[in-house]
Amino acid sequence: MSQPFDYDLFVIGGGSGGVRAARIAAAEGGARVALAEEDRMGGTCVIRGCVPKKLMVFASSYPAMLREAVTYGWQVSAGGFDWPAFRSKLEAELDRLEGAYRNTLAKAGVEVFNVRATLDDPHTVRLTTGQVVTARTILIATGGRPFVPEFPGSDLVMTSNDMFHLPELPKRLLIVGGGYIASEFACIMNGLGVRVSQFYRGAQILRGFDDEARGHVANAMRMKGIDLRTGTSIIRLQRTPEGTIRATTTDGHDCEFDAVMYATGRVPNTEGLGLEALGVGIGRRGQIEVDGWSQTAVPSIFAVGDVTDRINLTPVAIREGHAFADTVFRGVPRQAEHDLVASAVFTQPELGSVGLTEEAAREIEPIEVYATAFRPMQSAFAGDEDRVLMKLIVSRATRRVLGCHIVAPGAGEMIQLAAIAIRMGATKEDFDRTVAVHPTMAEELVTLRTPVRKA
Repeated sequence: MSQPFDYDLFVIGGGSGGVRAARIAAAEGGARVALAEEDRMGGTCVIRGCVPKKLMVFASSYPAMLREAVTYGWQVSAGGFDWPAFRSKLEAELDRLEGAYRNTLAKAGVEVFNVRATLDDPHTVRLTTGQVVTARTILIATGGRPFVPEFPGSDLVMTSNDMFHLPELPKRLLIVGGGYIASEFACIMNGLGVRVSQFYRGAQILRGFDDEARGHVANAMRMKGIDLRTGTSIIRLQRTPEGTIRATTTDGHDCEFDAVMYATGRVPNTEGLGLEALGVGIGRRGQIEVDGWSQTAVPSIFAVGDVTDRINLTPVAIREGHAFADTVFRGVPRQAEHDLVASAVFTQPELGSVGLTEEAAREIEPIEVYATAFRPMQSAFAGDEDRVLMKLIVSRATRRVLGCHIVAPGAGEMIQLAAIAIRMGATKEDFDRTVAVHPTMAEELVTLRTPVRKA
């Protein structure tokens, strides 16, 4: 008789997806579970992504609030921003959250190894301590990491991982990239008083989002003082005798900055795990290839989260991890759904999106576009020129709302609720029958009566 496995499940990676899978398999599936994490528990989102970034978004929004408060009659003035004080409290909050993740695993009975783990064979895990353990099922949930291309001076750049631990805020910051991470940090640092330039090689930032919505965001960023340049790439970076960084660009300019951050994409953490030698499929970008059940070509090995490069969002990784544990350990087969996933970009203003963009929808079927842009009551009273955008994409055949795109303060909160209706198959007439909540920005979503165009 063969020897039993040491564990029913071994999880490599302590981010949101891996932790959820481990907890459900152990606490609700009765499995013997172990998890290895070589860095801090909580992964990208909790330690160096969503959570600290959103706290920085909050911090950066107060100067505009104070300026607006004066126009509403309040006698207030902003002092200087105490970055070390904020950073210290931020780090304490991340410590608290990491502790909560560890407590969750401990209560579920998951054994944790605080070391790197690799695979020897489809059922054998080797730890950097030299210990070797076996598991009936192995889950890879190692996430992703920032990618910086090699070029002259690339050793001088930071990534988003470094932004939460700066000893002091730079006076002049260059951000290279046009995705949501680059755009969010441009707005954050601008709000904190840093002179921000953002260079992107493409024609418009936030590729993949609705064209009209991302153009609206770009215009708002420029109005707030961000030097946003599209069609611009870096040729080289050089350290000057004064300690600054000189950037030479493809548009023929030399600019000097105190710091440079690259946000030019992320790549899956699959290097050195021993996957390819076992027959696990690895895609062009380094992602683990899986089926709808998150199973690889090796039956005992599964993968969830950013390492699979499906939809790189924390809530998606959590859904994938939970579905895996339900299927394999609870006898409740189900796949994580990857359609109609809402998302938010925490620029200032925010961009919320769910469903098809206008560009994608019109390639599929005839559509109607309902949209409006206006100055919201709060900022209009204050004399600001800020404008918000509300947009619905509607099928002309079925009348179903195929997509919703919002650019406005609080767009992330609004799109979450709109996503429920759209996932349920709401039609434009369902929106029309909904009584408006007045006065709000979101009421415009149910008062749009005439399409601005058809395609």
